[in-house]
Amino acid sequence: MMHAIVAREAGGPGVLNLAEMERPAPGPGQLLVKVAAAGVNFIDTYKRSGVYKVQYPFTPGSEAAGTVMELGEGVTGFSPGDRVATAEGINCYAGYALVDGDKALPVPHGLDDFTAAALPLQGVTAHYLINSTFKVEPDHTVLLHAGAGGVGLLMIQLLKARGAHVITTVSTDEKEQLARDAGADHVLRYDGFADKVRDLTSGTGVDVVYDGVGKDTFDGSLASLRVRGMLVLFGGASGPVPPFDPQRLNAGGSLFLTRPSMGHYLRDGQERRWRSDEIFAAAADGSLTVRIGARYPLAEAAQAHDDLEQRRTTGKVLLVP
Repeated sequence: MMHAIVAREAGGPGVLNLAEMERPAPGPGQLLVKVAAAGVNFIDTYKRSGVYKVQYPFTPGSEAAGTVMELGEGVTGFSPGDRVATAEGINCYAGYALVDGDKALPVPHGLDDFTAAALPLQGVTAHYLINSTFKVEPDHTVLLHAGAGGVGLLMIQLLKARGAHVITTVSTDEKEQLARDAGADHVLRYDGFADKVRDLTSGTGVDVVYDGVGKDTFDGSLASLRVRGMLVLFGGASGPVPPFDPQRLNAGGSLFLTRPSMGHYLRDGQERRWRSDEIFAAAADGSLTVRIGARYPLAEAAQAHDDLEQRRTTGKVLLVP
């Protein structure tokens, strides 16, 4: 037996409850992992609330790190006792979780379980956004929303290491300091940010906007772009963006708009390992600082979701079984 978080219907954070369940058994190609920590992400809140359709009863969580306990038939490259992480696990808000062997990421020596759990989704997201969705070069100026969030703090560091000029937005003085400590060149509040971006760029606008906030920032993000700039809409923390007229992209300067999803940037094992190996190595050698803003006991998953949705958190939020 094990403890797991279960939602029996879609709704607010209160639908998340601790339950006792049978421990799963690994099927062909799967690993059974004893979860040391599970990552809490906005996609979990979308599934819990019904924005993304799932089958109930439902245990959230696709991101975790822990120790391999059992191997399913046909698994190669892993042994019981190995430490692994994943952003593509199954029902990870639990004491034990199943991970497909081809989606398990070896955790390098020197990286603790909590840091390993904090990196797969947000670290890989940061990697594909700046390397593949829009390849940032040293002369680029970037606007990044939610600079004190888990993805934001990682991206600021990676962008500055590449030589980019980074403008970011935050909501509080505390978050501003975190963004500055990560290396941001300019830190703005959300109110009127598009006009401020124009001022900072002498009217030109930025090369790319990375927007994980969504509805509340979308219009301002479009207004912040230079001619032929790209808006990368990679999340909707404030809600989904309503339908809009594509002619606005023409009027704004032949703009580009993309809505990427991590699964489309992890098309095979080679791509998966390229991204995860680079991010894990940077964290292990200290060149990338990973901020774990809060750890909650597994039973407090509802509080973790509420704090995340109300933007009371910074950095990464973890659940600890």
